[in-house]
Amino acid sequence: MRTIISIVGKSGSGKTTLMEKLIAELKKRGHRLAIVKHSHHAFELDTPAKDTWRFIQAGSDIAAIKSAHNLAIFKRAEHYFDPQEIDNFILWDYDLILTEGFKSSPYPKIEVHRREQGGDLLTAPEQLLAVVTDEPLEIAVPQFTRDEVAKIADLVESTLSRRQGDDVDLTINSRCVAINPSLQDLLVRTLMAMLPAPDGDGPVKSLHISLRRKH
Repeated sequence: MRTIISIVGKSGSGKTTLMEKLIAELKKRGHRLAIVKHSHHAFELDTPAKDTWRFIQAGSDIAAIKSAHNLAIFKRAEHYFDPQEIDNFILWDYDLILTEGFKSSPYPKIEVHRREQGGDLLTAPEQLLAVVTDEPLEIAVPQFTRDEVAKIADLVESTLSRRQGDDVDLTINSRCVAINPSLQDLLVRTLMAMLPAPDGDGPVKSLHISLRRKH
């Protein structure tokens, strides 16, 4: 299961600015990132009257548009999507999912704090990885200034390095299911033994298998 870390804070605290700097630093270190932003407001990502918007309005569950350098996918969401559900949907190979917001989620959080917004934090101490703050706080977690992006990236990297061996995710009916470690090892060895030799793309780094059963 890939690591999910949420960047949280009060409105105007500087979450987006920190995210931009952290993304650039982690990308420079060679990490592949997925970013998810939470919004409490209704919005349209796709422009009305555009073809993909028309396809969704007509009833398609997913519409995609591809250009030479970009791919956009629009999915009809009938319920609240937790970051883990988004991770299950994306499937593509990346190391880390960073979210902006999702303060009520159970994932580890880095909270951005500004002195003028008051001393109370949004996050319970047991969920905090760190606080990015412009004043010292009486809390037993690492504290950084907004300029210490490299140190914040070091902390994020330490959460990635805790993972050992192959990373296997099993998703059944859009829900992530835990796998017994011994079964996981057997599954990896069986799949690798069955795979054809890669054709010029180097060793297998990720593998996705989808099964849809007829009722």
